[in-house]
Amino acid sequence: MISTTTNQGLHEFVQESVLRHYARPGIRALDLGSGPGAMAARLQTFQCEVTAADRDASDFVADLPHRVIDFDQPDFSSQLGTRSFDLVTAIEVIEHVESPIGFLRNVGRLLKPDGIAVLTTPNVDSLPARLKFLLRGRIRTMDACGEPTHISPIFWDLLVRQYLPRANVRLREHLLFPRNGFQLSRPIVASILSIGSRAFRGEKLLGDNHVLLLEAVS
Repeated sequence: MISTTTNQGLHEFVQESVLRHYARPGIRALDLGSGPGAMAARLQTFQCEVTAADRDASDFVADLPHRVIDFDQPDFSSQLGTRSFDLVTAIEVIEHVESPIGFLRNVGRLLKPDGIAVLTTPNVDSLPARLKFLLRGRIRTMDACGEPTHISPIFWDLLVRQYLPRANVRLREHLLFPRNGFQLSRPIVASILSIGSRAFRGEKLLGDNHVLLLEAVS
């Protein structure tokens, strides 16, 4: 199994909760932000025709086609083939790009009319994220303790109200990982926060990561 730096179990969750419903033999699949190729290799196990793409191919080890693409380019989809893919995955990628709306717009352009995109990103609306911002004024997973290349936090309200309509894509389904708790917090803290989330109002309080299923608006 190819290693990955994403949250432990996230790839497995995406495979079991999403890919087994949409990945089929012979369809064209594209993995954006492929890194070493862990998700692209999972797509290949479903006998998809897979292409991987990332800004750098130096650590790519999967045995499948790879393209070097700068996701900050305003029209990077044209280099990969607009309306060419049945399934597009982007696991923990959108928070690394300069323009999340531009990235979403390109993802929509890559999809065939009935295609599906699967994106994940840190849940900065979770209860531990809200508490961290309240107490320290810092965004969880986006501060100095997080990944240095995280530059674009995806807030749920802005995503559904502004980003998706402007990008001409819509939300088909939304999942949270983990489903009912937190993996990035210490176990005792995670248990307390999971219980405490029931006392607060607001969406998306649970889960460290959003898992978004998107489709292009025709």
